Amino acid sequence: MSRARLVSLDTGVIVELVDRAGALHEQAGAIFAALARGALRALVPPPVIAETVYVAARVYEAAGAPDPLARAEALARWLCSHPHVSVPRDLELDVEAGRVKKRYGLALTDCYVLASAKLYGSTAVFRRRESEMRRAGELEREFRVLFLEDYA
Repeated sequence: MSRARLVSLDTGVIVELVDRAGALHEQAGAIFAALARGALRALVPPPVIAETVYVAARVYEAAGAPDPLARAEALARWLCSHPHVSVPRDLELDVEAGRVKKRYGLALTDCYVLASAKLYGSTAVFRRRESEMRRAGELEREFRVLFLEDYA
């Protein structure tokens, strides 16, 4: 592949893309525009795919879209088939996510994003610093982390 920068995407970033009323929709759009151009490559761990289906279905439902679950499933299929997106599936990722969970007590999907960033040398991209990420300074010392809210 090219010299594109590698990022690990969290659910919030993906959902912000489809939530046109989202406060960080524009920032998420910039990430996906860079993916489309090949300027970025993205890792999306399997638990993030699962959570994206659930959360995106809720967003589509709230927006009054027809068949929100089918739309959310189509979003997941699109992500998994995107030429610049990889879905890493390996035991080392699972083990590292468990280590991150033990150390920081974050949501499991966040642990997978951070673990993939560590193992594959990517930057973990989150929508915002959630309350469970109070130790963001410590996280930022151990992992390369980017928050969309910092670019709003």
